[in-house]
Amino acid sequence: MKNLFVKWNQMSLVKRIMIGIIVGLILALTVPKAASWVSIFGSLFVGALKAVAPILVLFIVMHAIAVHKKGKKTNMKSILGLYGIGTFLAGAVAVVASFMFPVTLTLTTGAEDVSPPEGILEVLQTLLFNLVSNPVAAIINANYLGILMWAIVLGIALKNANQNTKDMLGNFSDAITKVVQWVINLAPLGIMGLVFSAIVTSGLSALLDYGRLILILVGCMLFIALVVNPLIVFIYTRKNPYPLVFMVLRESGIYAFFTRSSAANIPVNMKLCEKLGLDEDTYAVSIPLGATINMAGAAVTIAVLTLATVNTLGIEVDFVTALLLTVVAAVSAAGASGVAGGSLLLIPLACNLFGVPADIAMQVVGVGFIIGVIQDSCETALNSSSDVLFTATAEYAKERKEGKQGKVVSVNS
Repeated sequence: MKNLFVKWNQMSLVKRIMIGIIVGLILALTVPKAASWVSIFGSLFVGALKAVAPILVLFIVMHAIAVHKKGKKTNMKSILGLYGIGTFLAGAVAVVASFMFPVTLTLTTGAEDVSPPEGILEVLQTLLFNLVSNPVAAIINANYLGILMWAIVLGIALKNANQNTKDMLGNFSDAITKVVQWVINLAPLGIMGLVFSAIVTSGLSALLDYGRLILILVGCMLFIALVVNPLIVFIYTRKNPYPLVFMVLRESGIYAFFTRSSAANIPVNMKLCEKLGLDEDTYAVSIPLGATINMAGAAVTIAVLTLATVNTLGIEVDFVTALLLTVVAAVSAAGASGVAGGSLLLIPLACNLFGVPADIAMQVVGVGFIIGVIQDSCETALNSSSDVLFTATAEYAKERKEGKQGKVVSVNS
């Protein structure tokens, strides 16, 4: 038994996760009732990640700001630009794909008890109020905008603190990071439980009726992950983007796919940034911020389901309205995490552009809940993995620029 345990730990984490996926799938398809206890592993794993993530973000960001040396530059401007470009292009890809492969829906009910926002102003207002949330409430509710705001403010206030205080913050950060490593090592068991629960709860047959819609959604997200994002990375770094792209999809996207939570994936992304040797002052802020505003997958969901609704009702869409939908999808997606229910509850807002009645729009939200086991998994995987991708891209682009400047200086001297 001891030798088996040693060999298990010597395997790469990705291989162990794949074994967990296969075991969860086999148990769900063969003995779903007898193995119902397996689902608790998934709940415990996601719960542990969600529990540790707010504390991790608070202390890591606070420490990074407190010890940040004056004059040292971070890449936050470039990263924010990449987040915006990625989300807008995702919305554009979804609109074009919906025109090329139009989909209609069989409308359903099932979203009567949820309340979507009435407009973009309400979404932005929610985000602004999240910034000034009570710090204790922000941690309890995993409000990462509020946590980031307080971490930055406290970090600035602690800049002039004595070295012992800063060392204590660093020790807390290291301790929480160690706890995160322990939780991540339990990923194979957790993902086994998540796979089992997803298949037993939703079943595979319920998804077949919406196969074409799922293909469009997943196809758009794959196109963005494997074509659009690599193109952005290449333009910025002038290097082959695919080694980095495949690494973030493998080591961040797989976790996010099964946990279906950008918040739960923050510790995973921070660990990956550390593995890539990125600047902690930058990724300590960019990763939790990306979990809040970098929402390419959400932009795809909003645009595709909105245009599917329009096609179902036979409404004509002109170029200007389609362009406006792209902008609305991108802006709404950036605020998706500030609204209970995420991207699906922003569909009525986008449908309003075409005069779609609220009751029909809410039926479309019901369709979203049905396909959520696939849609939300792929959406979260794209959103979360691109947080690391764009953070790394900004740093590599900075190194490339500084390298060029160094060469110019040496030639001139």
